[in-house]
Amino acid sequence: MIPQARTENTQPRLEPMLDLEWSQAIELPRTVASATRPSDIRRAWVHRAPEDLVVALYRASSGMHGEIPAPWWLRAVVEGRLESRELGFRIEDRIAGLLGRRPGWEFVPWAADGESGYWEFMPSERGASGHSIPTTVLNTSRHDGWIDVLPAHSSTTPSPIAVAGFAGLRSRLGEFEAVR
Repeated sequence: MIPQARTENTQPRLEPMLDLEWSQAIELPRTVASATRPSDIRRAWVHRAPEDLVVALYRASSGMHGEIPAPWWLRAVVEGRLESRELGFRIEDRIAGLLGRRPGWEFVPWAADGESGYWEFMPSERGASGHSIPTTVLNTSRHDGWIDVLPAHSSTTPSPIAVAGFAGLRSRLGEFEAVR
């Protein structure tokens, strides 16, 4: 005998489909490990699809669960603090242009799900100071300078240093690179 279907809750549950759709939207290609700058990993749906569709899916997905994995620039665009995805890309590219030419800086493409990668200053790791985690530069939607620096450290992650945009990063690089 075949059991009867339950009829107590006839409303379909859509959350798992939105979760799956968002997960696929931020999924990066397998070739991400060889990326040397943020533009090398901009191949996910969130990077290529029309911006209004990306924002709509983000809002629908985050409306069900609160904070979800997403690029820093998307959170800032949705909050109305960054004009566009393209502007976020330009910020990332300017940082790449600056740090990519300086000795000791390496781009790390395998950041948290949905994120754009970050930069590490390798001489600050296991140098004279003995730190096990290098100075790190990453983009953020936490403030309108869009750049945070995590100083080199060995145990508890220090509070990020909010940097006043690209000009602030450029002017403070000597300070950040001094830890070795």
